[in-house]
Amino acid sequence: MALMGDKARLLETGRFVHAPDDGRESGTPGGRDTVLPDQRDADMPLDVIEADAAAEASEAVTEAHHRRAAEAGDTAAMSVLGAMLLRRGDLDGAEPYLRSATAAGDRAAANNLGVLLHQRGYADEAAGWWRIAAVAGSAAAAHALGRFYRERGDEPAAEYWLRQSAESGHCLGAYALADLLEHRGDVGAERWFRAAAERGHREAAYRLARLLDDRANALGGDGTPDAEAEQWYRQAAARGHRRAALHLGTLLEERGETQEAGRWYLTAAKGGEARAACALGFLLRDAGDEESAAEWWRRAAQDGDGNAANALGALHADRGETQTAERWYRAALDAGDVNGAYNIGLLCAEQGREGRGEQWYRRAAYAGHREAANALAIMLLQRGDSAGAEPWFSKAAEAGSVDAAFNLGILYAERGAERMAHEWYERAAAAGHTEAALQVAIVHLRDGDTEAAERHLRCAADGGSAEAAFRLADLLDRRDGGAVERRQDAECTRWYEHAARQGHRRAQVRVGMFAAARGDVVEAARWYRAAAEAGSRNGAFNLGLLLAREGSLPEAALWWTRAAEDGHGRAALRLALLAARRGALAEGHQWCRRAVELGPPEVAERAARLREALQEELSA
Repeated sequence: MALMGDKARLLETGRFVHAPDDGRESGTPGGRDTVLPDQRDADMPLDVIEADAAAEASEAVTEAHHRRAAEAGDTAAMSVLGAMLLRRGDLDGAEPYLRSATAAGDRAAANNLGVLLHQRGYADEAAGWWRIAAVAGSAAAAHALGRFYRERGDEPAAEYWLRQSAESGHCLGAYALADLLEHRGDVGAERWFRAAAERGHREAAYRLARLLDDRANALGGDGTPDAEAEQWYRQAAARGHRRAALHLGTLLEERGETQEAGRWYLTAAKGGEARAACALGFLLRDAGDEESAAEWWRRAAQDGDGNAANALGALHADRGETQTAERWYRAALDAGDVNGAYNIGLLCAEQGREGRGEQWYRRAAYAGHREAANALAIMLLQRGDSAGAEPWFSKAAEAGSVDAAFNLGILYAERGAERMAHEWYERAAAAGHTEAALQVAIVHLRDGDTEAAERHLRCAADGGSAEAAFRLADLLDRRDGGAVERRQDAECTRWYEHAARQGHRRAQVRVGMFAAARGDVVEAARWYRAAAEAGSRNGAFNLGLLLAREGSLPEAALWWTRAAEDGHGRAALRLALLAARRGALAEGHQWCRRAVELGPPEVAERAARLREALQEELSA
């Protein structure tokens, strides 16, 4: 069985972790709201960040100027100085200036005073000042007030103030409103995610892309995001959003664009995204660089990625380092990945430690691992405990294990419960199980439903079943009447050849017969010999006929002997005739007796007559 957990599927389906969402506007003495230390958002446009950095660089130079102006009663200077001190973390120094500016009607000071009080733990008083600033037109204060009400569970009030902020053009207000609306299932979320994303909010860009993806899938899409969704992923990833880079890398890998996918995985992995490091490891492994792959898997596993730990375990298991492999499988299990228990079970089974393997299979199976349940059932069945195996097969099959569904079919067939067996075979066949499709086709052939049989045979043959390819060819051949002249370019011939190339002995004999019919002795001999060497008595007999016609009777006799010893009556009759011709009457008599035993009837009749003649010669 193949090891589980060596392929990454990385995208989350649950709720997202929200980026910090506090409002900010650039601070100037002109009455606008001021940047605050705990309101720095990585999603700000770059030009705002640069301007803010420049302001910080000149802060020491200008602080004295603002202090002198503030002491002289300049309200704007009080507001800016209070913001500067607040940014520095000097709450005691900032508070009197902010209160004075607020009392003079400065809305930026009122907003920043709210922030200061919130940092001190006075949330209700902070909300009062945010309300004053918001009513005065501060979008940042409206955003802060909306968040305050949402944290308190008052969604109507939260929506009112967040909408005020968003409609005033506040980027983070638009994002917070979109988050609230999406939480409620409101279709208006898309509009505000888009508004925030267009202003450079990377989390909004990522959430918008996911929303577009989900909508496309709900409308019956194939899981591939449309161009707009991908562009928003790109924008978020380009701004350093790790999950967007991970998601974009996965999309590109699925499209076969592995080089670009690797670049985005690397970006996300360097940012600390363990799943991206894991995915990067798989790309490197597929490119043949196992050492680099192991390094990235190790980083991801140390960050708690169970899939990476399983991949490391599989890598060491392939190298024969079973103790190290088991250690990483245990790490995967500790990270919550039940594949780790299943893989330890596989490792124990490969080492012949069946008892230990069963324990780990049971642990994984009880945790809902369907392949572990199937493996446990197989182990019980091999011990002769079919009653114990059946419920585990059922549990695995109901959980979606195609192999378990097929195995249930085998179990019921062995008990003679043909109807139940057929139902499970059909379920497995519908999920693409090749051997199950073949078994369903055999039942339809037995019942005379050739149309249904052909459909399932084609599925199984396309899935790689040589037996299905042969049976399909035989079905088509009989439908066409089996005329040699119609076979040469017929579909049945192509399926015979397909099965023959896969080593199907009966198909090899048929292909050899077609070649002999068109006079290609060399090709016919090649296929007969391949079948004969694989144990086909018909192949050995036909090869003997071909060699005899070419004058190689000694070699022909060798192949006929092999066929006769394997139960071929015509080969035994041929050997009897050869013995009779060279005067070996006793040997010929023995082969005649063998031919009579083997048949078929016409061969038995001829062999009986020859035996009587040889008996007369022996008695004479």
